[in-house]
Amino acid sequence: MDLGSLLYLGVTFGLFVIFVLIVMRTYSRKRKDEGEIAKYRMLDDD
Repeated sequence: MDLGSLLYLGVTFGLFVIFVLIVMRTYSRKRKDEGEIAKYRMLDDD
């Protein structure tokens, strides 16, 4: 494999890791509870 192929694989793997981290953060239990609080607060204002 040449340098270009290794760089391409490295960037692809790096983007995949970032995507996995975003999904884990978005769907974590703590974040979900915080998001639900804001939804119910908006409903209470109406």
